[in-house]
Amino acid sequence: MESRNYTRVSEFFLLGLSDEAELQPLLFGLFLSMYMVTFIGNLLIILVTLTDSHLHTPMYFFLSNLSFADICFTSTTVPKMLLNIQMQSKDITYEGCLSQMYFFMLFGLLDNFLLTVMAYDRFAAICHPLHYTVIMNPKFCGLLLLACWLLAFLDSLLHDLIVWQLSFCSELKILHFFCELNQVVQLACSDTFLIDVVMYLATAILVIIPPTGIFYSYSKIVSSILRISSASGKYKAFSTCGSHLSVVSLFYGTSFGVYLSSAITQNSRASAIASVMYTVVTPMLNPFIYSLRNKDIKQAVKKFFN
Repeated sequence: MESRNYTRVSEFFLLGLSDEAELQPLLFGLFLSMYMVTFIGNLLIILVTLTDSHLHTPMYFFLSNLSFADICFTSTTVPKMLLNIQMQSKDITYEGCLSQMYFFMLFGLLDNFLLTVMAYDRFAAICHPLHYTVIMNPKFCGLLLLACWLLAFLDSLLHDLIVWQLSFCSELKILHFFCELNQVVQLACSDTFLIDVVMYLATAILVIIPPTGIFYSYSKIVSSILRISSASGKYKAFSTCGSHLSVVSLFYGTSFGVYLSSAITQNSRASAIASVMYTVVTPMLNPFIYSLRNKDIKQAVKKFFN
């Protein structure tokens, strides 16, 4: 009990991406720029989908929620990192660390589930065009969004509650720029068998089910597109899901890449640097992918500014 009380009032130390003092202004400017681009780009996607009546469709409904999740996902880590650099401090409270870890998992999982739902939306639109409006009715879209939030909430809460029960040693240095779950668990002095089992099971489920759903949807989409006789029809059908496919490839490609690199190398600092790809770069690029590859979004953005 004393150990647990001690850990609840102690602090963790986020060692960040580099210890070199001369690199801190560069890191501050770089991450501030990326965060502003991420925030403004995704906020613009939300605003144009809300204000343009032509974008009041299931696809853009889920896209606006994906943009919201991306803003929140980046906001759980980057502002604290920028504050620590500016204040020349590395500490984060125990409660703050667990809160950051919870919201990071929540919005990361929400991204994951939304991409799966968006794949199903494209499957319904291309494979069942005559019944699309019946299948993807507003009530069903709302239920799908609620399911995404609920699953992300429960999984994040489960991990956070288990970590809350752990006791920690005096060495509380995290070789990362945010409270990453694996890094925090490795600092525990108490038995981590339960959380290790939960983490592996949850990871296995989340790695298998959503990508499997996306793969199944796109296998049916490709099969339907190949049955279209005209080249223009094939191009039109594929163009409706090209942006989503690009975002899916970027999200899972960077996530799996970081996971594999961390499994191969024992260098935690290198893994932290690699994780910047899916925590900061991917949310920043998503608005560009949708705006550059999507005619409706480009027209809505021009209309919004005019």
